[in-house]
Amino acid sequence: MSIAQSHLEVLPRGIQIVLGLAAVALVTFPFVGSDFHKEMVTRMMILAIFAMSLDLLQGVTGLVSLGHAAFFGLAGYALAFITPAGEPASLWWTLPLAVLGAALAALVIGFFVVRTQGIYFIMVTMAFAQMVFYLFFDNKVLGGSDGLYVNFKPTASVLGHALFDLDKKTTFYFFTLALMLAVYAFLRRLLWSPFGRALAGIRVNEHRMRAMGFGTFGYKLAAFTLAGALAGLAGYLWGAQNGYINPELMGFHMSAHAIMMLILGGMGNFAGAIVGAFAFEYLLHAFKDLPTIGAFQTGKHWQLWMGLFIVAVVLFAPRGLLGLAVQLMRGKGSLNE
Repeated sequence: MSIAQSHLEVLPRGIQIVLGLAAVALVTFPFVGSDFHKEMVTRMMILAIFAMSLDLLQGVTGLVSLGHAAFFGLAGYALAFITPAGEPASLWWTLPLAVLGAALAALVIGFFVVRTQGIYFIMVTMAFAQMVFYLFFDNKVLGGSDGLYVNFKPTASVLGHALFDLDKKTTFYFFTLALMLAVYAFLRRLLWSPFGRALAGIRVNEHRMRAMGFGTFGYKLAAFTLAGALAGLAGYLWGAQNGYINPELMGFHMSAHAIMMLILGGMGNFAGAIVGAFAFEYLLHAFKDLPTIGAFQTGKHWQLWMGLFIVAVVLFAPRGLLGLAVQLMRGKGSLNE
């Protein structure tokens, strides 16, 4: 089995067909789902973009970051700061500006962190994220612990004429869906480009890549910056949908949730990140809605059930739910081959 196949970069035709049908289901869902469920699925798609951005680092390049949520939150704050209090701002300049701000922060932070490896990389990314978290948490000028409100969704107007209205839940749903599919297509194309293969080579054996003449620092910094920009895109959409941003979006827990999404779905192919994000959010709601048994409130302890489920996935499906589906489709007896 090739390295690409073992890391699920190559998906069987049957899995590709199932994913295509799932995309069709997402397109048709707004016409049959309630407003509540449309908002929930929109949130899942935003988190899918966030998870794919981390998959570029963790699944493709082999860099495990515990501070990725910093760029997610920074873009949300950027939207809150540049949106006037009494009127909406334009989508056409706020979105690029927020994404560019997240990319710039990732470039600056990445310049320092990608010089480290292994556990040191993990700890330094978490340290930088905590610095950003407390910068906003302890600073009333930046909103403090209470966060900031985004009173208006961005407008998509050209010459005074609105192309679409993001205030409508269905429109925002399709806008998010289009961006999620665009990010997926872009990252899949990137994965099989010379740049993407170099990143995969760094994941497998960075020393060998250096010996072959690749400047691994530049490649890792570019991947870190791009991942930060895509996380910023997800943070922008999160702020626009919820109308509220707080420092918790930059915290360790948000980064840990993204890692759990990758573990759930499977790393290295970006479709697994989408599957993991949808599965994580669905399980979160399912565990929170568990009934009370006697005096024991099962739903109140949803973190316990989520943790047990993650452990089960790691033990019995180490390549995630998508990897499990691939194994079952190939008819192999062992999930660990």
